[in-house]
Amino acid sequence: MAHLLGTQNVGVTLGARSILGDINVSLQDGDRIGVVGPNGGGKSTLLRILDGTLEPDTGEVTRNRAVRIAALTQADTLDPNTDVEHAIHGDSATFEWASDSAVRALHDGLLPDIPLTARVGELSGGQRRRVSLARVLTQDANVVLLDEPTNHLDMEGIAFLASYLNERFGGRGGSGGRNGAGALVAVTHDRWFLDAVATHLREVVPAADKPGRRQVPGHVESYTGGYSDYTFQRVERARQAAVVEQKRQNLMRKELAWLRRGAPARTSKPRFHVEEAEALIADVPPMRDTMELTRMATARLGKQVVDLEDVSFAYPDGQPVLEHVTLRLAPGQRLGILGPNGAGKSTLLSLIAGHLEPTSGRVRRGKTVKLAELSQNVSELDAVAQRRVVEAVSDVAQYIDMGRDSLSAMQLTERMGFTRERAWTPVADISGGERRRLQLMRLLMAEPNVLLLDEPTNDLDTDTLAAMEDLLDGWPGTLVVVSHDRYLLDRMTDGQVAVVGTTVRDLPGGVEEYLRLRHDAAARAREAGPGSEGLRGDGTGENRAGGLTGAEAHAAHKELGAIERKIEKAKAEVEQIKASMADTDPTDYQTLTELGRDMNAAQDRAGELEERWLELAEKLEG
Repeated sequence: MAHLLGTQNVGVTLGARSILGDINVSLQDGDRIGVVGPNGGGKSTLLRILDGTLEPDTGEVTRNRAVRIAALTQADTLDPNTDVEHAIHGDSATFEWASDSAVRALHDGLLPDIPLTARVGELSGGQRRRVSLARVLTQDANVVLLDEPTNHLDMEGIAFLASYLNERFGGRGGSGGRNGAGALVAVTHDRWFLDAVATHLREVVPAADKPGRRQVPGHVESYTGGYSDYTFQRVERARQAAVVEQKRQNLMRKELAWLRRGAPARTSKPRFHVEEAEALIADVPPMRDTMELTRMATARLGKQVVDLEDVSFAYPDGQPVLEHVTLRLAPGQRLGILGPNGAGKSTLLSLIAGHLEPTSGRVRRGKTVKLAELSQNVSELDAVAQRRVVEAVSDVAQYIDMGRDSLSAMQLTERMGFTRERAWTPVADISGGERRRLQLMRLLMAEPNVLLLDEPTNDLDTDTLAAMEDLLDGWPGTLVVVSHDRYLLDRMTDGQVAVVGTTVRDLPGGVEEYLRLRHDAAARAREAGPGSEGLRGDGTGENRAGGLTGAEAHAAHKELGAIERKIEKAKAEVEQIKASMADTDPTDYQTLTELGRDMNAAQDRAGELEERWLELAEKLEG
């Protein structure tokens, strides 16, 4: 694999503060690297060093002479007076880029609702972001650097982007550019995206002031695999560090005892045994006790929360947004709402919250409902700009009831990632991600029993998201989440619905079912052609009438038998890998990680086969 770009002992200093120090990062052909770390820790600084827009104060950056870099920054640099086609392709003639199937796929995946003739200045912020992303990805580059590429993309857009990047940087060789492998570096807080795309993760650990010592500059730690692998490896490293510290403490105690006794005691070295990977999670309790939370929520809310009964809504122009929607929220329910941008998810939230009144139907709310919303507008904190963070929280209440436990304002700020020093920082001086956390804490201190979260992942880093999820696991109320973050939806909600067409559809199969329905609808629409009535009104793309011929039924039965054999084979492979993990030296973490990835791949294959089996079984039953 060809070396493309690297840093050697690179350091960056801002004034008297060392931002990054001794950074060693290497990019090889075929690498797909995700970059994570807290807000303000230096992730964007690292990208600027790699793309050459920031010269390091120490160390050096080496680049292969054939390297061609394309970078997506968080700044909007598009000319508002040009059209979309020129913003993406410059002066290239249309036939030049339109003849490239990969470029056409980018247009379909990122710009389905944006005319190429539209003026950039007339686009929304999210549309401009997608145009910027398309502009970067259509460049002839073999090193692509992306800073928060999933911002303003809906779930389908994120899934498309992951598929495109895996295809482009799949490491099949070539000279890079659109048709080669090349290397990708992406800064993102989207954990599903990291799992789907990254082959390696780099965590930027920010600079810190150590008591009694000089400042320690920020550094980069390396991990193999995606976000799930990174999480496992971090836990394992922390465990190993704890073991080392425990040994050190034991040794110190022994040395003190030796000094007191005047003679050394005969001791043996402590031995720590690492159990197989499965045992690491075997005794982990469920993330939340759903039955207990429902019981507590019912005690606080009663049996009725919010019911939408045959609700329809249309704006004054008469265009229907939602039609005949019936949705009942239960005490303690954790509901995720999916749908493409502009489908009506925020309208549905506004109907639940009471900001909008339905055109027809009715919304009923329980008498004890106390509803709170996490808004997208952090300017609401301007009123407490001069207060310190912990004061802005305690101004709402001194304590919060979290079911069986209660937390003080200070304890809550610590749970949400504020150090004691940072908790006493004026609100005016904290970052955007910290303001987002403060918003949520002030909402929770008011002790609502229904909480609406509209895109809660914006501006939050992965550690803060994990802290938020952990905190809400014990919150005894009804939670409704609108998000394109698949990891968050799987983690925080127990059921999902989708806004499809003008209706709301239940999703027993979760996110995968939603994406499959959307994919099938798009495929059927392409096959049917313009003006076809081949799609159902709910936009799922299901046939109005089924039925198989004798030959089709025979073929389906034959495929069903073959799939059953493949499922058994995949499951046997999983068991074989588990046995290999049990026989592997527990200190050989690299082998355990590789076996873990092999097991995940085998489990994924079994899952895909089971989905296909169910699909065929349903056809045969129909």
